[in-house]
Amino acid sequence: MTQNEETRSPLPLWRFAVPLLLQIGLVLVPPAQSVYTHITGKTVILQTIPVDPYDPLRGYSQTLSYDISRLETLKKLPGWQEISKQQKNKNVDYLDSETELYVVLESPPDGAKQPPLAWKPVKVSSSSPTSLPANQIALKGKGAANMIRYGLETYYFPESQQQEINQAIMQAQRGQKQSLVVEIKVNKGGYGVPVSLWVRDRNYRF
Repeated sequence: MTQNEETRSPLPLWRFAVPLLLQIGLVLVPPAQSVYTHITGKTVILQTIPVDPYDPLRGYSQTLSYDISRLETLKKLPGWQEISKQQKNKNVDYLDSETELYVVLESPPDGAKQPPLAWKPVKVSSSSPTSLPANQIALKGKGAANMIRYGLETYYFPESQQQEINQAIMQAQRGQKQSLVVEIKVNKGGYGVPVSLWVRDRNYRF
């Protein structure tokens, strides 16, 4: 054994612990944010229609598209002109990839009604709005070609509920527009997490 080998000291524990703790932190931050938003966020109702009812790899899933997912809806709102001016792509039917925006939603007058009524979009902004009244909240989204995504588009249900939910949705789709809504929680930063799906007067928690 050489003198260098005899005097070589073992690596300190912190050199292994710090990278490990950083990796654990990166894994835990998103779930922690979701839990915190679920507890402290404001309850918001989104109007939606289903588009993709079944994913055989994950059990029962429902992929949803919202009124506020469509550019046609947002183009009518105050603030849209400012967002469109910031786009490199001059095609008014598309947004630049990963464009961030905030949709301000306002609660209906009869917010305690069951099943709940959808909140109404009243304006859009490229930055997080401040000093909103108590009956409004800003939801953060990102551009995806001709749609806006909010991270609230796909939900998975237990296999045991598949037939019941599918039948309820099919029946509701034959009825009024308001029959299918999603309940979410939104924090002050505009981050939203799903809570439940309302199909007429039936509530299915995620």
